[in-house]
Amino acid sequence: MSFASLGLSLSILKAVEDKGYKTPSPIQAQAIPAVLQGKDVMAAAQTGTGKTAGFTLPLLQLLSKGPKVKGNQARALVLTPTRELAAQVGDSVKAYSEHLPLTSTVVYGGVKINPQMMRLRRGADVLVATPGRLLDLYNQRAVNFKQLEVLILDEADRMLDMGFIHDIRKIMALLPKQRQNLMFSATFSDDIRSLAKTIVRDPVEISVTPRNATAKTVKQWICPVDKKKKPALLLKLITSNRWEQVLVFSKTKHGANKLVKYLDGYGLNAAAIHGNKSQGARTKALADFKSGEIQVLVATDIAARGLDIDQLPQVVNFDLPQVAEDYVHRIGRTGRAGASGTAISLVCADEFKLLSDIERLTKKLLERREIEGFEPVHGLPESRLNLRPIKPKKPKKPKKPKAEHNDGQRSGDNARGHKPADKNRKHTGVRSGGSKQPGLKPCEGNRRRRPTANRSKTTA
Repeated sequence: MSFASLGLSLSILKAVEDKGYKTPSPIQAQAIPAVLQGKDVMAAAQTGTGKTAGFTLPLLQLLSKGPKVKGNQARALVLTPTRELAAQVGDSVKAYSEHLPLTSTVVYGGVKINPQMMRLRRGADVLVATPGRLLDLYNQRAVNFKQLEVLILDEADRMLDMGFIHDIRKIMALLPKQRQNLMFSATFSDDIRSLAKTIVRDPVEISVTPRNATAKTVKQWICPVDKKKKPALLLKLITSNRWEQVLVFSKTKHGANKLVKYLDGYGLNAAAIHGNKSQGARTKALADFKSGEIQVLVATDIAARGLDIDQLPQVVNFDLPQVAEDYVHRIGRTGRAGASGTAISLVCADEFKLLSDIERLTKKLLERREIEGFEPVHGLPESRLNLRPIKPKKPKKPKKPKAEHNDGQRSGDNARGHKPADKNRKHTGVRSGGSKQPGLKPCEGNRRRRPTANRSKTTA
């Protein structure tokens, strides 16, 4: 099968050829015809399967036949959960529309809003946005949706995980009811299906990979190691294997910064990307990593999705993720579009439970390789594959407040027999339980006076 057989125009086929793609991926082969027919689509596909082109190519062809966009309007809206993913989708739209008279722009938070407002004055055929910044722009009357024809939710499951559900509902209320809707997600979870009922109408469902499956092109293995030796082991892996480009995942921002400082001390060009970094710093670090100026990019899970790096050969989990599903998204940064890649996890004994969760989710035991000189003192227990279905955790019910527990009152006061203060009672200078004595200052009523020797008696 070729892209030409999918019904794409010559202008788009030329842009695809310029990118070096010849054969559509499974998600593209199924999604492109459905979108071109104007149908709503629900597609489940893991990262690295080509889903961005799966909706971008037919979207651009549909828009090329319509009316010219007006000022402060958008004809197609692509919502993404992260700034990095928004930038990536924006780059794809720009590349594939190179030979078409269409305009596009990307808006997200973390940068000044005024330049984005200025660009929107001319309108945009395709607007790529994160939910929060889009609502800000709408509230400032910088964008309107009267011309909107198509809505795309990219990484819908990630949006729910990040708590964007309320923003999404607000945005839905602003859009025309007559529109084409496309939802792309890693899974068709119950939450995703519940959201889909409010958005898509009689959708074409596409699923090209099993849930939580890892790409067959990614070779996975783990290094058992003590926690304190992880930085030195990472350094050895990079230098001895002569890795020129490696993406490393840390579970904390502080840990990412600390690791970058350690690697810099040994002459490696490294940079960190996480939520505390400004958008400018994150964009520069990613650009330098793609260009090869930075050898090691240390990221938290904010970068687990949305990073599109051609031929990224290695991904290292310096820390295992707290949520097993994030492991799949992390290692999905390599082995993309059919290319081969390697995913290595440095695992200490404290992380055995996290390792077991990952192996249970992916239904496979990960190969173990001990590195000479880094054999762990605290051994990593042997894994046993648990194939029982994973039950979703029920949310904990909030505890009922104790009776007569007022704001500002200590939680144990009632148990100790303390009575809530009477706001209407006047302060008499006497503490609770004390007796009022003349000539005493406030709050001294409870103090006992020690008997004084030879105290003179007063006469009447």
